Amino acid sequence: MSDGARNTRRFLGASSNGAGSAGYRYGGAGGIGAAWSSDVNTGILDENVLALVFRSINFDPKALCTVARVSRRLRAVAERVLWRELCISRAPRMVASLTGAPAAGGAAAPGRIVGGWPALAKLLLFCCGAASAAVPGHFTGVSRFSKTSGRSFLSRRCRGDLLYVSDPCEHAVPGAADDVGAYRGVFRGFMRSRTRAWLVGHRAPLEPRVRCPYCGARVWSMTAAGLAPRSASRRLGANDGRLEYFVCVSGHLHGSCWLARLSDSEGAGPDGSDADDSSADEGDVGL
Repeated sequence: MSDGARNTRRFLGASSNGAGSAGYRYGGAGGIGAAWSSDVNTGILDENVLALVFRSINFDPKALCTVARVSRRLRAVAERVLWRELCISRAPRMVASLTGAPAAGGAAAPGRIVGGWPALAKLLLFCCGAASAAVPGHFTGVSRFSKTSGRSFLSRRCRGDLLYVSDPCEHAVPGAADDVGAYRGVFRGFMRSRTRAWLVGHRAPLEPRVRCPYCGARVWSMTAAGLAPRSASRRLGANDGRLEYFVCVSGHLHGSCWLARLSDSEGAGPDGSDADDSSADEGDVGL
């Protein structure tokens, strides 16, 4: 047996016997402690060691997906720790805003997020495409999420909510005169939001054939419910009446629109101004 195979069996066996917990341990306030065990290999499957390994490769999402499929234990660690750390790494201010935790470097770790950390990580890095135009989903290069865009998607009766929405990911459709823009977003505290209260209070029906591409939950059509304001089309540079979007029961948003070739409102805010509220925007999120 080679030395590599022997070492692999050794640390896998140690982890299955519970010895893995003797390696790195979390410190206070969500940090990573520096307590070493006598045998560094015994902690190779400890979640803190995995967090350090993935931090060294910038939490590569494809590598993380691969590791999460290895075993139930690794999948549990990924769901509890690694996807959360990926989200914090890629969008620290956005995560802090969504969870109410301090931004990067703060004393407290982010709390629970509705829909789960894997769903939020997928939303940050994956464009779901547009089923109505046969546009498939794909990993994105760089996406920009902002509160400014999110305000354009809120009707007047729901303006107190906080919503992050990405810029549209543009796709050419063969045989079509215009391009399709696919976008996604997420609410903060959706269970207590005015948007959800209105949907539930007016008994808006859930869509029978559409599911959230990020968490699999059922969705409301905001267009059918009359909660898609014209400011959303202006913000996206889309043709009037050619925009649709859905919000799931966990607060994830996804939708698509037909982008106008030329738009006077390109880059404009919901009030028609072209000044972006950069202080309220999260910025770019990329692979």
